[in-house]
Amino acid sequence: MGDKIYFASDFHLGSFPYDKSGLREKTVVAWLDSIKDDAAELYLVGDIFDFWFEYETVVPKGYIRFLGKLAELADRGIKITLFKGNHDMWMFGYLEEELNARIVDNEFIFIDHGKSFYIHHGDGLGDGDKSYRLLKKIFRSRLCQWLFARLHPNLGISIARKWSKHSRAANLVKEEFLGEDREWLIQYAQSILQSTHYDYFIFGHRHLPYDLPLGKNSRIINLGEWINYFTYAVWNGEELKMKNFKTYN
Repeated sequence: MGDKIYFASDFHLGSFPYDKSGLREKTVVAWLDSIKDDAAELYLVGDIFDFWFEYETVVPKGYIRFLGKLAELADRGIKITLFKGNHDMWMFGYLEEELNARIVDNEFIFIDHGKSFYIHHGDGLGDGDKSYRLLKKIFRSRLCQWLFARLHPNLGISIARKWSKHSRAANLVKEEFLGEDREWLIQYAQSILQSTHYDYFIFGHRHLPYDLPLGKNSRIINLGEWINYFTYAVWNGEELKMKNFKTYN
């Protein structure tokens, strides 16, 4: 086992069209295989699945190569942290039990080698996601989850798949940078810095990779996605770098 910490988000495994999702899964697995010897920790910062709902005795079909590779990493002693995104917020106990993974609902803060990290999927933060906040409260409510669990998995997952066909991942949307004064995650991070210092802010959700300074002593990184960019970040104890993984052939 190594000593590096890896961060990635927004794989959207299982999104339409399904043939492209299958190829993307192979790409992700190849990347995980490439980091297994020097990784100490792996942070998957939300929307890893395009849809995920854990029934009491049923989980969504598929992802066997991906989950098998995560199990291999976990068995090697690599600590895995999974964030709930807006597409896979219904993670409960299954992945925690099978992978000994840490499941994060919202933000997660830690210090490594004297540097502080603030990590969040990025959904519902800042002014750019105002309309989504109510939807997030509904979807995360225990009542909503209980009602959805009453649906037969064939029906529930079928509804979710039809909905996901309208998502950014399904339609291969490539986001454009709006400028630092209009990027809501940048604005959110700057508001946090008014009261608390963090050396690094790491987000997903935006589907746009960027690495920018926040003042003199902080940086914000958006991890992008694995539909167009295949980007991730790695911390070696001294510096945090954004990188791109060569896609699977």
